[in-house]
Amino acid sequence: MQAFADFGRQPLRLSRVARMLLLGATLLAAASLAAQARGYGYGEGAGAPIREGLPEKRAGFTFCRLLYTSVRSEAGGLGWSTDYPGSDINFMIRLSQFTTTHISQWNDGQPGHAVVRPSEPTLFSCPFVIMSDAGTVGFNDTEVGRMREYLLKGGFLWADDFWGERAWAQFADQIQRIIPEYRIVDIAPDHPLFAAYYTVKRVPQVPSIQHWRRSGGQTSERGGESAQTHMRGIFDDDGRLLVLMTHNTDISDGWEREGEDDEFFYLFSPEAYAVGLNVAIWTMTH
Repeated sequence: MQAFADFGRQPLRLSRVARMLLLGATLLAAASLAAQARGYGYGEGAGAPIREGLPEKRAGFTFCRLLYTSVRSEAGGLGWSTDYPGSDINFMIRLSQFTTTHISQWNDGQPGHAVVRPSEPTLFSCPFVIMSDAGTVGFNDTEVGRMREYLLKGGFLWADDFWGERAWAQFADQIQRIIPEYRIVDIAPDHPLFAAYYTVKRVPQVPSIQHWRRSGGQTSERGGESAQTHMRGIFDDDGRLLVLMTHNTDISDGWEREGEDDEFFYLFSPEAYAVGLNVAIWTMTH
């Protein structure tokens, strides 16, 4: 089986990629499992962030996660902290290994992943912001105004890991409150984003590792309702991508869980990283 080699642009064989990924596969296994084990309720997700705000050494790419308020729940979700912090740290490490990108750091040398709130000024220091379990979000009027200002001033938001029609309707309603003048469109595989670094031919359906185990290897977390993956976006009048949506897939889990199960890793992590690296490169160059 090959993974990255099939993407075309970067001639890396899976065996080499796998060795590189597995070198750091257990970096945050304990912290990640602890975060996922916490209980979920409405509000600000599963507990307080490990660190909030921006890293001290911002000399490169900073992975910013949006700390939002949930107004509904989804099975298997933890609100804003879904896939946190394992995906954040692992992705930053892989970005620095597979590309020439420098990454931000905290003073203790840890990768500079940040947690920011939609109403706080630190948001505007993050050209890249991701949110998981996006179909549970509810923005208040102040947050709508700040998110609008952020996006129109050059910010970028990636919404990942939301499944089925109810989650889609919730997120679509909230994002259209923020930028109602721009419509949501499907991003086809021939869009340059799919070849920003690796030539990706599809949007992979990455399930949570818990669902994959419980279901005997099934990838659709909502059955037939979420069988089809989607990459959608919102572009401004100049063609700049403001919001990216990966629906019916959990790209971040391919980063977070890379070291927990060899089969899961080989099935999902290389493609998940290829998509993520493309998005990061795209946001840094457009």
